[in-house]
Amino acid sequence: MEIIFVLIGIVAVTAILLLFNKAKKWKKFKTPVLDNYDLKKITIDHIDQMEDGSEFEMYLYQLLLELGYTGVYKTPGSRDFGADVVFTDREGFRNVIQAKRYSVGRTVGVDAVQQAFSSMRYYKAKKSMVITSSEFTDPCETLAGINHVKLLDRKDLEAIIKAFQQDDHTAIKNRIEAEPRMILETWSEMNDPVLRDIKKDYKAEKRVNELRKAK
Repeated sequence: MEIIFVLIGIVAVTAILLLFNKAKKWKKFKTPVLDNYDLKKITIDHIDQMEDGSEFEMYLYQLLLELGYTGVYKTPGSRDFGADVVFTDREGFRNVIQAKRYSVGRTVGVDAVQQAFSSMRYYKAKKSMVITSSEFTDPCETLAGINHVKLLDRKDLEAIIKAFQQDDHTAIKNRIEAEPRMILETWSEMNDPVLRDIKKDYKAEKRVNELRKAK
């Protein structure tokens, strides 16, 4: 009987220690980056371990301030209308950023592009972009290219972090402000006298035709 109590005690102590260590580890990332970190010490691993997307937004917010951009501010945590951070680039154009702090393997879909693009009017911005710690899906890349939304993925973020540690602010600004990948042929087709069908639901068309014939 005593052995059972001893084993139970050992298990309980082990569980408490594990929970304490985990809490200690995550406590490091609970405080917003803006309040508690030297940005030069931040690595991609730190970003991967951030508790939620708001900390990533705070990181980008302070990064833009440190880079010397003007008109930099973070939007509220709720009802932000699709933009997380706003700044004015070197050409004087306002930019909106949709930030996606995703784990590796979880890709960013078209909704991020939709949010960034649609938020431009609300924030009176000229350009929009999505920055992620992960990758983008192919449909996301396509929609961004059509709407000229700038995409910065994990590789871009790693390059930005490295350049910041080396005080190469110009390289970071050049990467951030570089022209987005553009898909132009879709826009040029708008002037064609006959427009082709795009993403047509042929099953729905067939069903409606059958119903109309049955009348």
